[in-house]
Amino acid sequence: MARYLGPKSKIARRFGEAIFGPDKVLSRRNFPPGQHGNNRRRKQSEYAVMLAEKQKAKYTYGVLERQFRNMFEKAAKADGITGEVLLQNLESRLDNVVFRLGIAPTRAAARQLVGHKHITVDGQVVNIPSYAVKPGQIVGVREKSKSLEVIEAALAGFSHSKYPWIEWDENSKSGKFLHKPERADIPENIKEQLIVELYSKN
Repeated sequence: MARYLGPKSKIARRFGEAIFGPDKVLSRRNFPPGQHGNNRRRKQSEYAVMLAEKQKAKYTYGVLERQFRNMFEKAAKADGITGEVLLQNLESRLDNVVFRLGIAPTRAAARQLVGHKHITVDGQVVNIPSYAVKPGQIVGVREKSKSLEVIEAALAGFSHSKYPWIEWDENSKSGKFLHKPERADIPENIKEQLIVELYSKN
């Protein structure tokens, strides 16, 4: 499975946000990486701003370019506002749902749990991180994986109430995907309209 394996702190510093999760480097060096990162930068072009927004969305959700473009094209053909549909579809990915359920501390860790067959959908093991979870489906932890330290640590003190589109059952260590989230409920700082405008130029 192709995924970004480069230095995550450098990417987070480029965007000035902890898009991969808490980052100590970002708090110490809250400016872009590189020799001139701390100097005042020239104003970015309109295209550069739109491109940066797309890159941020890709890194945030752990999706590479071809997969991201395919998701955009599907969103463009669907009913609704293209940018919002794109984010909703990204939120519906199995690795992201596992992350939102608090089963894993980061999306990267969630992808690893899915890939290593620790996660089930409606009781069946699914090891495809990009699997699109549908409303009504139940995502849970495989029975023999429930005692994994990484899962127990992630769930300790996790508040599920901040994501109203999922319903958590502590006893079964599973969550029901009630519906695709409303844009206002998605906490990611992504200006999806800029991504739509970028692809419309290509």
